[in-house]
Amino acid sequence: MAWFVLFIAGLFEVGWAIGLKYSDGFSKLWPTVWTITAMIASFGLLGVSLRSLPVGTAYGVWVGIGIVGTVLFGVLMLDEPASPSRVFFVLLIIVGVIGLKLTATA
Repeated sequence: MAWFVLFIAGLFEVGWAIGLKYSDGFSKLWPTVWTITAMIASFGLLGVSLRSLPVGTAYGVWVGIGIVGTVLFGVLMLDEPASPSRVFFVLLIIVGVIGLKLTATA
């Protein structure tokens, strides 16, 4: 269950990272409300997952989900570049997240 909670926390991290873009420096009300709500949910769920997961593993996976999800959103929705080197480094992050998951004690 902790891994599922951590995954959802990572999705909320993607939500607040994207929300930062749309809030325009916290000058737009509803994107700002979404961003802050997603931040609270993301941190709260990360905290719940830490009840049974090692902190280094959980934090690494949480950040990895956030990075990969945010990059994918940027490429697919914001026309950000998907150069071969960028794809390669995102794949390295995915491999790292999988490695942390496979070597976790919980």
